[in-house]
Amino acid sequence: SLHDALPICPQIPRTFVGGFIVRLAILAWISLGLGVVSAQARDLTLPDPSLTPGVTRPGLSKAVICTTKWGKDARHVTAAMKADVFAAYGLSGNDDPACVADKNGRHCEIDHLISRELGGADEVKNLWPEPYGTTPWNASRKDRVENRLHKEVCAGHISLAEARKEIKTDWRVPYKRYFGNP
Repeated sequence: SLHDALPICPQIPRTFVGGFIVRLAILAWISLGLGVVSAQARDLTLPDPSLTPGVTRPGLSKAVICTTKWGKDARHVTAAMKADVFAAYGLSGNDDPACVADKNGRHCEIDHLISRELGGADEVKNLWPEPYGTTPWNASRKDRVENRLHKEVCAGHISLAEARKEIKTDWRVPYKRYFGNP
């Protein structure tokens, strides 16, 4: 038996020895990181809805959204907010292995789930770390569908509410509809 095989004081009950060995093995397993999904295996194609449910800026009408020069307006995502997002996702930062680099060396974009050009808010609950270098889905492809949804809304082909729902639910669906499979 396990108790007899170990050179331990015979006065120690067998349940303690067995329990101690199991606890020791579990601690070793966890300390080696074997019991945790590594950041490298983490799929960041879509955000975790419990961390990034998506938030819109109140009071932005379609007219305002369609006349704003996005990219020329003020973006209010601070370095502290970016650090909070990385921490919430269990990542060490932009150099974390989950932030796969693209051929240009870009790792992760702290991206808006509901894009700014659809009225998405600059709030942590609307941000997630999205890699540039993952295939086939990555930050560059999401940027492309964000721009297309903005054009579709402003052209009156889909409602602002529809565009927000689509990008919030799974941005890959409108991507495939407008651009095909990558």
